[in-house]
Amino acid sequence: MNPSQPKNQKPNIVSVVPGPRSQALRQREDAHIAPGLQGYALMAGIAVADARGSAITDVDGNTYLDFIGGIAVNALGHSHPVYVKALQDQVARVSVGALTSVARVELCERLATFSPSPKLHRLQLYSSGAEAVESALRLAKCHTGKHEFVSFWGGFHGKTMGVLSLMGSRFKEKLGPMLPGSHCVPYADCYRCPLKLSYPGCSLDCVELARKQIRMSSAGSVAAVIVEPMQGTSGNVIPPKEFLPAVREMAHDLGALLIADEMITGLGRTGRNFGVDHSGVVPDIMTVGKAFGGGFPLSGIVTTDEISAAKPWSNPSGSSSSYGGNPLGAMAGATALKIIAEERLVENSAQVGAAMLRELEGFVERYPFVGCVQGAGLFMRVELVKDKASKEPLPRPVTERIFHECVRRGLLTMAYAANFRIQPALTVDEATAKNGLAVLREVFDRVDRERWFV
Repeated sequence: MNPSQPKNQKPNIVSVVPGPRSQALRQREDAHIAPGLQGYALMAGIAVADARGSAITDVDGNTYLDFIGGIAVNALGHSHPVYVKALQDQVARVSVGALTSVARVELCERLATFSPSPKLHRLQLYSSGAEAVESALRLAKCHTGKHEFVSFWGGFHGKTMGVLSLMGSRFKEKLGPMLPGSHCVPYADCYRCPLKLSYPGCSLDCVELARKQIRMSSAGSVAAVIVEPMQGTSGNVIPPKEFLPAVREMAHDLGALLIADEMITGLGRTGRNFGVDHSGVVPDIMTVGKAFGGGFPLSGIVTTDEISAAKPWSNPSGSSSSYGGNPLGAMAGATALKIIAEERLVENSAQVGAAMLRELEGFVERYPFVGCVQGAGLFMRVELVKDKASKEPLPRPVTERIFHECVRRGLLTMAYAANFRIQPALTVDEATAKNGLAVLREVFDRVDRERWFV
């Protein structure tokens, strides 16, 4: 497993955090950069100097274990030597343009070996998640001749206007009007059941409610149902195994395509090739990103011969992108897939994730403010609550304090939110993972001792 990355990495804090050099660089940047950067980067206050594997070192010489991974982008670990060498060689030859390249052919062929079905092999390439999802929506319209879409509460598919209309959160407030024909229905988050029922006695009533809602609000022209097999941005929510097959059946009954958004869950994150592999569901269209480029901005959609032939999506330039599939991006993707396969990172995700989950599950009994733990591979959920009975989330000031305590001890996490996500690199080894959990346990012990949650 992961022979090219260091093992048993540990945090090493040698100065105040953030240190003086980080603070100086942040001040220079703040004089010009627009607001709205990633929240964890703003809160941490550090400036990165270099990184390797699962460790990041700042300009003041402090080393942190990275459990954020660029919000699940960093599948290969930082500065993977095989990846670095491949991109160095490629950029020295050719890096831009839409002409066929050896790298792009290899990328297409390699991705087909990961696919949940041989039929799902037609690939179109982009540079961001939102761009790929927008293309998937256009393709669904072209293939079906319909115009409505169904998404889910808690879902996140990007911030551009088409996908923003399908976002299942309050993020879109003040950004309206939304696109017509957008329907948002309940997702099967069994810890926070939208119907306040208990699984399995609920019989997946959330899906039945979704069917009724669509019948009452739709004009009968649903082109696609878009779903994350496991929801990332809403807190790494893992639905019951029957949920995705029920959504597949609902899409079929609507005469709609099923789009699986695998930006976060794809390519090993959940301990399988794709999130859909946990249920056996084969979507009509699948979006890929994050791990797909190994850190390079690369995304894509994968579909069938029949669906990809729909016009005008299939016309020359009808579904292309200026950056999608250029030689440098294609080499990034092909190399990432090669490393994932050859270093057996899907298996590593399953094994190390299982070890981490066993330890995290003990937190539920140990700490009165840990309400729920879930995990699939290196895709883990920790719910931080004021009270286990009411499930009221810990307030933001408390979770941000937990985040800062972790950073000061050398752990970069997403503990700034009560729906706390853990998603280290797929190359992380068990010793490094447990070193990070030891820091988290130290912080949680202080939270418990000092009763921050009361």
